[in-house]
Amino acid sequence: MHVGGTNGKGSVAVMVYEALRAAGHRVALYTSPHLVDIRERMIVDGRPIGRAAFAMWTERLRPTIDATAASFFEATTAVAFADFASRGADVAVIEVGLGGRLDATNVIDPLVAGVTFVGREHTDYLGSSLDGIAREKAGIAKAGRPLVVGETEPALLAAITDTATAAGATVVPVPPGARYGRRLALAGDHQRRNAAVAQEILRRLPAAVRPGDRAVAHGLAVARLPGRFERRGRWVFDVAHNPSGVATLLETLRETGVPRPVHALVGILRDKDWRSMLESLAAAVDALWITQPPTAPAERRWNIREAGAAMAGTARAEANFDRALELVQEGAATILVTGSFHTVGDAMARLPGFRPLG
Repeated sequence: MHVGGTNGKGSVAVMVYEALRAAGHRVALYTSPHLVDIRERMIVDGRPIGRAAFAMWTERLRPTIDATAASFFEATTAVAFADFASRGADVAVIEVGLGGRLDATNVIDPLVAGVTFVGREHTDYLGSSLDGIAREKAGIAKAGRPLVVGETEPALLAAITDTATAAGATVVPVPPGARYGRRLALAGDHQRRNAAVAQEILRRLPAAVRPGDRAVAHGLAVARLPGRFERRGRWVFDVAHNPSGVATLLETLRETGVPRPVHALVGILRDKDWRSMLESLAAAVDALWITQPPTAPAERRWNIREAGAAMAGTARAEANFDRALELVQEGAATILVTGSFHTVGDAMARLPGFRPLG
């Protein structure tokens, strides 16, 4: 299975993965980016790739990686696929990294593909047109295979349908009102929509692979993904890294009724619409701290001074991440960490017992 989209693709991928596991398959799961440890990206039957295996595959594939000038993501995708084969996975669920058509994962010919939702992101690579971004994401469609689509905006659905049909795929739109009605581990109404997309992907699998209703219900009930409205005591971690993700996060905060006061620690990459994200967050929380996640690439780091000036009076800026992590806790009943995978991962790495791999 191949799952793309702007938001929701990781959640849909892990739901499909858990349903297949519940049906008795040995299932591989490839997601990105990771939060703390790169091994989070490569899971087979609940177990991440071992440290020794990761080192071995990296070294074995290094000549090809060097000869082709492969990118970091291309190299990790090759390592993942080699690991999945060596560990005997009989089916894999692969999340798209960026876009779709030109993504490294698009070398596969999946049994079923899915596109969750289309939003404006990675405009340096995908362009600024939503229609163009939709077509790039639909580039994972393959001849003779179903493409399940969660996007409901008519123009974007039409763009996806045109692209997928031209590729010879069968487009399966998920009706706008479709929501999964049974128990989910992942919080928020948006996850019920994601679950409906996952359920349709599972329905479109060949009979030999397709899970039964009981396996689907169990898989969706246990599916979890670190950093997706993940509550741990008074902490909430959410990798909302674009305006639509922040809107969904704030809706889920209201739905769950977390204790107040809510203090938020936010670090955003410079190529995101950070102004609108901060304005939305500031209006919804009781205190807002903005900071610089240490693992953010130098070329994508936002200007803390500029952001602080833009939000003067409604947010406080602290460039030192460790200090900001201390300050945001003072007087908070709920502490929200959000803005990017780097921000959430860097916080988890510093809090005892919060690492996704233990």
